[in-house]
Amino acid sequence: MDSSIISVFNLAVYAIYFMLPAYLSNVTALTFGGGKPLDFNRNFRDGRRLIGNGVTIRGTIIGTLIGTCVGTIQGIISGDILQGILLGLCLGGGALLGDACGSFIKRRLNIGRGRPAPILDQLDFVVGALLLASLVVVIPFQLIIVILVISVFLHLGANIIAYLLGMKDVWY
Repeated sequence: MDSSIISVFNLAVYAIYFMLPAYLSNVTALTFGGGKPLDFNRNFRDGRRLIGNGVTIRGTIIGTLIGTCVGTIQGIISGDILQGILLGLCLGGGALLGDACGSFIKRRLNIGRGRPAPILDQLDFVVGALLLASLVVVIPFQLIIVILVISVFLHLGANIIAYLLGMKDVWY
């Protein structure tokens, strides 16, 4: 097999491994969310909700904890537990902050909950995770590009599976 293909494959696998705290944080928030909205039902000056009912306090807390736990396990594996904890916290919490920012943008664009916003829906949590993680580690540009591309497909695939399992009302 060509070494460049192996190199790209290795980078893609590493990208998924690196982003596991963010990916699992995002799906956990969806799965275990519910309850009080993160925006406490407050409206923005345009009269629309700040974020909406889809982003909840419980989902944000549980998702961030899961991201931190995954990062801790990765830190144990790599031999740098402190960095694992910090990176897990930043990737997990950043993913959920990014998702909340995406919801804020969707409300400003008058896009209702559950309605599609292509690219924004797939990458808001990724951008949030990468921004916060960059406070802890330097993320190579090449890795960022691979993460962005892979995340679009993983996000769509996960949503299709969640839809087929009855966890989501729409496939996107």
